[in-house]
Amino acid sequence: MEIKHSENAHKGSFYVEENNSVLAELSYSFAGADKLILDQTNVSIELKGMKIGNSLIEAAVNYSRAKNIKIVPLCPFAKDLIESTPEFRDVLIQKDLG
Repeated sequence: MEIKHSENAHKGSFYVEENNSVLAELSYSFAGADKLILDQTNVSIELKGMKIGNSLIEAAVNYSRAKNIKIVPLCPFAKDLIESTPEFRDVLIQKDLG
């Protein structure tokens, strides 16, 4: 399935569309010029179990790397997937432990 991308000055989404209907979407918003907040992931019942959500998160990770920005995953699904996938962790905002 093709992951599409739309964006304006303040927010955007990665999504899967069929017959002009969005079947899966990861929405995001910008926090300044260097942070991407992953807001919410939705996958339609027709696509459940096909790992489309994972593909949407991967698209966001690749986008953040290309733009040299960090991700703040507010979406619980995105947070769990990014934190549990070692090759995705480089895009996370590093928390100050001091």
